[in-house]
Amino acid sequence: MGARFAVAKQEGLTEEAIADIPRYRDSKLLTEREKAAIRYAEVLAGDTDQTGPELFDELRRHFTETEIIDLGWRITTFVGYGRLIKVLGLEIGGTCPVPAPKQV
Repeated sequence: MGARFAVAKQEGLTEEAIADIPRYRDSKLLTEREKAAIRYAEVLAGDTDQTGPELFDELRRHFTETEIIDLGWRITTFVGYGRLIKVLGLEIGGTCPVPAPKQV
């Protein structure tokens, strides 16, 4: 699953739970909060016409208004990043190399 799920692993999500993400609605491994966040990501990344009161009612059961906005910014940042990577024909794998600081 590469770098896309590295943070999820760091946060304690198991390989099994990560594998359940594509079928998150029926997952017994993901929490309702996680499912709401994935649904939000699905809408922001794809069919924004699915946005409506039901989505935000669901989100409000698990997140504060501030968290909903923050999560939306994070999701759209990663969606945009993913689209840029695809358009440029780059591959995602492992970690992003950061150059070592210059020695003075």
